[in-house]
Amino acid sequence: MKVIQKYRSAIHGVFSGQIVKPAQRFFRKEAASSLLLLAATITALIWANFSVFEFYHHIWHTEIGFTIGQTTITKSLIHWINDGLMALFFFTVGLEIKRELLVGELSLPQKALFPVAAAVGGMLVPGIIFALINFNTPSAGGWAIPMATDIAFAMGAIAIFGKKLPMGLRVFLAAFAIADDLGAVFIIALFYTKEIVFSNIVICGILVLMLALANFLWIRWTIVYAVLGLLIWIAVLGSGLHPTIAGIIVSMFIPAQGKYDTDLFVQKARQRLDAFECAESSCGFSILLNEDHLNAVQRLELDCHNVETPLQRMLHALHPWVAFLILPVFALGNAGLSFHDVNFSEAMTHPLTLGIILGLFLGKPIGITLFSYLAVKTRIAVLPQGIHWQHIIGASMFGGIGFTMSLFVSGLSFTDPGLINYSKFAILAGSVISAAAGIIFLLAYTFKIKS
Repeated sequence: MKVIQKYRSAIHGVFSGQIVKPAQRFFRKEAASSLLLLAATITALIWANFSVFEFYHHIWHTEIGFTIGQTTITKSLIHWINDGLMALFFFTVGLEIKRELLVGELSLPQKALFPVAAAVGGMLVPGIIFALINFNTPSAGGWAIPMATDIAFAMGAIAIFGKKLPMGLRVFLAAFAIADDLGAVFIIALFYTKEIVFSNIVICGILVLMLALANFLWIRWTIVYAVLGLLIWIAVLGSGLHPTIAGIIVSMFIPAQGKYDTDLFVQKARQRLDAFECAESSCGFSILLNEDHLNAVQRLELDCHNVETPLQRMLHALHPWVAFLILPVFALGNAGLSFHDVNFSEAMTHPLTLGIILGLFLGKPIGITLFSYLAVKTRIAVLPQGIHWQHIIGASMFGGIGFTMSLFVSGLSFTDPGLINYSKFAILAGSVISAAAGIIFLLAYTFKIKS
């Protein structure tokens, strides 16, 4: 009977681990990822600023390519990271967005509109501040740089407080960060596309229809979606749109229902457990000796696979790779600011630097707090239970940590090395200042509550 109890516990684990607590796992991975991101950023800065490591820029611009028939694709290593690996990052973000829209914080209108309103404000106000400072200058094209939030660093910063802050605040921070990541994707698609190849757009459209058809026909084989996703990425790559957009497109068509519903799973699981009959009080290691027990376990494993949705399975499989490999590699390749190339007296007064720092440090908290407040006052949204406006102000400061997406948009905005260096400096400065301000503010607030 102990074996049966163990497998019943396993069934309970499927629901508690895969369905009931996905948000907690998401928060833990993002917080842990922030440490690797920080280590990768520091490594990149050291690597780029010591003459013995002067090959930093050379290694990332090494050309790598492949040929299929008469088609050759050649890009630098940094472009493969930014265009290829980051497509997986956006795919994972898309899966998270879809889950939140279906069953999470974005599933109900009043619950969704609060973080969405925060995200809109957190994009508009920083963009306006940047545009006003950089109006009619060579750096005006970088207006989207201070718009997005780095969810890994933001979750890492709020994780410092442990259980001293309500769980709802972490959910809010994650929700508006995900929402403004989606906004950043649309901005990249609309404003950072230089030339459109319509034949590739048509091919992409056909492949997307095939993806939708696979979903409609209840095809649950991951390989089908992986192959179609790769073909869509190649089509988008040749279309002129940024290839990372393919990640978001494909994620929206990943099935969110398993082969079995919960009732069927419970019925089948009970049948498997009933197969465990032992002469003694304990079955011991009967799997090695009893073929019926082995078959029951294998069928139970298949039942667990069939009840789990492809969306959950892919998100669970990809998220650790994105959090612990792709984002740190992206930071290692993109955060290498050479301080030898930066004139700090000029940088601190340059419109680009001022626009980014002020956009992140002031624009983000002002926009997030103001639009959240207006959404509640106009009754289109409600303030989550247990959260006070002081919490929102502190979390909005963490919204100014724009590291990953800001660096990404910076690379799309400029080709001039000087502007790229200034933007990297401003992104690092603005993100650090925002993180420090949020930590100090929330520490002061939690200390005030205790006293």
